[in-house]
Amino acid sequence: MKIVINKCFGGFCLSEKAYSHMGIEWDGYGHGSSLERTDPKLIECVETLGKDADGRHAALKVIEIPDDVEYIIEEYDGSEHIAEVHRTWH
Repeated sequence: MKIVINKCFGGFCLSEKAYSHMGIEWDGYGHGSSLERTDPKLIECVETLGKDADGRHAALKVIEIPDDVEYIIEEYDGSEHIAEVHRTWH
């Protein structure tokens, strides 16, 4: 399974060029909140445009994990990584 994450501080954000590439109307910000990180159009966009898909203060990357892994996207100040879901107690 492929997933798009942001690899720098600042947060997930797409460029206006990325919106155009995917045929989505530019929202003026680039947060792409309606897009699933596994959306095939989003993955193809990031793989094709490379750095041109990055919005302001973003460095988008496609990560591939096994299909059967239950995962979450964790972040710190906008920099993200993928973690396998496991049990926790508080």
